[in-house]
Amino acid sequence: MTTLSIFDQSRPETPEQVVENPADIARLLGEQGIRFERWPTRALPSDASQDDILDAYADEVDHLKREGGFATADVVSLTADNPQKEAFRQKFLDEHTHSEDEVRFFVHGQGLFYLHLGEQVYAILCQRNDLISVPHGTRHWFDMGPEPEFTCIRLFTNPEGWVAEFTGEDIASRLPRYEQLAGAA
Repeated sequence: MTTLSIFDQSRPETPEQVVENPADIARLLGEQGIRFERWPTRALPSDASQDDILDAYADEVDHLKREGGFATADVVSLTADNPQKEAFRQKFLDEHTHSEDEVRFFVHGQGLFYLHLGEQVYAILCQRNDLISVPHGTRHWFDMGPEPEFTCIRLFTNPEGWVAEFTGEDIASRLPRYEQLAGAA
């Protein structure tokens, strides 16, 4: 279940608020300038290629490209049997920003976005059907968990994709990880 946990950065051990209703999640994130929507997904074979997935969602991708000025889209997918899963997980566990919006549409599985907004951290466990758009410059990080299982369509304004600019802050290490928050969802 998609879940939003809101933490005060000075008391990161326990969330101040946990929200599971998608409409409430969209409203709370929208108040912070974060786009969150639930979109229908399609049944695809587990071995669907990037092209198969992009073809299946061509209308949605084209809509997002027109709406947001995105130049390209790709598919990122990771499963628990990937021998580099721990290295991929570590790559995005530190707080960072991007010079362009980060848009992901979950067509399978789940992952946990942390958004550091002012004095609060919004941890959103995104699942299949969830579209999230993190505006450029937003401090955030992503935790796919120790046994990742997700497939997302990503959109980019820069055809080479985005580059993470790490903030050097340790806030990400002070909040509960995927194992605690996804298990509670």
